[in-house]
Amino acid sequence: MAISSAVCNSFKQEILVGTHNFTASSGNSFKLALYDSDASLGASTTAYSTSEEITNASGSAYTAGGKALTSVTPVLDGSTAVCDFADISFTSASFTANGCLIYNDTQSDKACAVVAFGGDKTVSSGTFTIQFPAAAASTAIIRIA
Repeated sequence: MAISSAVCNSFKQEILVGTHNFTASSGNSFKLALYDSDASLGASTTAYSTSEEITNASGSAYTAGGKALTSVTPVLDGSTAVCDFADISFTSASFTANGCLIYNDTQSDKACAVVAFGGDKTVSSGTFTIQFPAAAASTAIIRIA
């Protein structure tokens, strides 16, 4: 099993039928869930699942389903549409994560994108932060060229 970074195949089709709305003030609600190294996530992932989702080693920094994302209304960077989210943090955290899933909480937990962390990332009684890349044509977390 492995986590592979990808924009989910189902998401690509769902964009064309208007399932997902990333508009900041009036769009859908998106969340980010964290997974351990036993998870099998990638382009074929279609929805959020609790299978192999992380749990806290101690404390209550992480809850099932993950954390809500704050969306930034998509824009064009040249001829590429880009989507961005505000960075999120889990404070007083103690857990290990290997990757994450961005999913649409409003639309039946439909999967949008998977991000592999390149290995286990562990935090012990500290802050675990997900920093999203700049909303640009070559770096945005979700981009359509």
